Amino acid sequence: MPSESDKWGWEHVSVFGGFDRGSGTKRWKCNHCNLRYNGSYSRVRAHLLGFSGVGVKSCPAIDRSLREAFHVLEEERVSQKKKKNSVIGKPGKRIWTSQPTLAWKTITKEDIDDIVARFFYADGLNIDIVHSPYFREMVKAIGAFGSGYELPSIDKLSDSFLSKEKARIEKSVALVRESWPHTGCTILCTGRLDGASGIVHVNIFISSPRGLVFLKAVDVNDTDEGEHVFTGALADTIMEVGPTNVLQIVSHLGDACKSSESYVSSKFPNIFWSPCTSHAVFMLMEEMAELEWIKPVVLCAKAIEQCMITYQHTSSDTFSQDLKEFSDPISAKFAPSYCFLRRVFELRQSLQDVVVSEDWKQWKNNIAEDVVNVESAILDDGFWGKADLLLQLYEPFVSFLATIDIDKSVIGAVYNWRVQALEALRSQAIDDDILNQLEGLIENRWDVLFSPLHAAGYLLNPRYIGKGQTKDKSVMRGWKATLERYESESTARCVLREQLSSYWRLEGSLGEEDAVDCRDKMDPVAWWENFGFETPNLQTLAIKVLSQVSSVAVGEEIWQASDFSCRESANRLGVQRMEDLFFVRNNLRLHGQRNGNPCFSSGQRNAFPSSFSGIKTWDSAHLDQSNTMVDVHEKL
Repeated sequence: MPSESDKWGWEHVSVFGGFDRGSGTKRWKCNHCNLRYNGSYSRVRAHLLGFSGVGVKSCPAIDRSLREAFHVLEEERVSQKKKKNSVIGKPGKRIWTSQPTLAWKTITKEDIDDIVARFFYADGLNIDIVHSPYFREMVKAIGAFGSGYELPSIDKLSDSFLSKEKARIEKSVALVRESWPHTGCTILCTGRLDGASGIVHVNIFISSPRGLVFLKAVDVNDTDEGEHVFTGALADTIMEVGPTNVLQIVSHLGDACKSSESYVSSKFPNIFWSPCTSHAVFMLMEEMAELEWIKPVVLCAKAIEQCMITYQHTSSDTFSQDLKEFSDPISAKFAPSYCFLRRVFELRQSLQDVVVSEDWKQWKNNIAEDVVNVESAILDDGFWGKADLLLQLYEPFVSFLATIDIDKSVIGAVYNWRVQALEALRSQAIDDDILNQLEGLIENRWDVLFSPLHAAGYLLNPRYIGKGQTKDKSVMRGWKATLERYESESTARCVLREQLSSYWRLEGSLGEEDAVDCRDKMDPVAWWENFGFETPNLQTLAIKVLSQVSSVAVGEEIWQASDFSCRESANRLGVQRMEDLFFVRNNLRLHGQRNGNPCFSSGQRNAFPSSFSGIKTWDSAHLDQSNTMVDVHEKL
């Protein structure tokens, strides 16, 4: 029978009246919640583990991770007697270190900090590990267990423990799957190009209001066989999720998925293939930057940035402003031209102070490049006025990007953004010809860059009732395309059209006082669930449409610099174990992201993800510092 010292629970309570190891009943106080009880170790154990029926309450101060650690300790206690390899002492405990030159020694908190720091330095001070909630949970559990804990072998980690963790995650995923028939779901395809091999590593996610789930990873090369592999994986995904549950596929894979799109459209005609909204907005912003009257201003901002970086590197001045530092990583990710302009505009005063300084005058006389035009632009109020106007024109785009880069359903707001963007352009004091150019750009690119579901979402979102959608040709074309794809039978489409008329006329429950009052206060899906019961067919469609996301950005969140090392580890496993590792790893990261951990949020990852669709990122758009300064001032 284990002695009292082998019962881990005594370490988490304070015993009053002495610790008589021969006595079973004691008076004790929990060190976590300060509740006091009389009783034996069975009550201590029940209090800490959350058991009921023995006359004590579950400890309210213990969180989930610590309670799980206690359960691990209890399982170990029941299965075998805890190893006696630690001795109580002051000021610390004696342990055996991993260094062969050291023997048993007394270890302090400072010694432990040194060992932990050494681990991080050996791993390159990986910030993802530092902030990982799973690392902290692991450290806390090991601390609770004590110095007798031994790490599982790599064989067990890649086999039995991996299977166990996969099974645990699959149970939580099953709860998400239950909601798919009601809300529908979106298949998200995100990818990263491996420049060395030419292979695109594609991740496939399932998005629904109940949560984002990673399903599988696929490697696609630029051959016909590679496209076939991706098409097969996508078809398998649709069948696994359920063809009637999938409303759309959102992808940003460029030419890598062209044949797959054709196959899905023919095999599953009810499923939409929607462009990624965030990248569509990004393309609009970059196309705006190429307009004849905007391009010189953007080029000027790039030239200023290039010149100032050169000045920082070659002069003795202590100009400390970082022209590559952006306060808004979302904008930097999608709109490099906007970022050049905004960052330069933010540093206007600092830049003007530099070019009138003596250090600048001496520097420009000692270099081969002609920087007079850059200097003139910095001191020219005309340039700053045009830059300010462009930033105001970009503002609706940037604000909208901030809303679609998070894990929530905003498909019903996409078309409304189009309306607001056009209204914002018309409110600016700009020439009619320029206004017509911008309006034409948005109008002409809309059908190419956006989905009919965006129009349907705008039509069915109760927040936008009465905005004249039925008279908007683009909206009604999108609604018609949605109906034809969603319902193959004409009689079913007729019912939906009749119920849409009831919705617009606010008939029955749709026009009740609460329904009208809650249009702007409730989530659109919740609104339909509460008030759409008299138009059941339209209610079902509205819930499914308004439950979808419109961007792959929510899936791109898990891409991290550590992805490469994860693949290196996976390559040492068999095919099935490699798939299991990716399934577990990506879903754990998604769980951490949903809980708001900075390790898995957009602010911690590279703000400029690689692109293989022909769209320039910051790096590819960056001016080569060896180029001669362009004469941008005259173009203004």
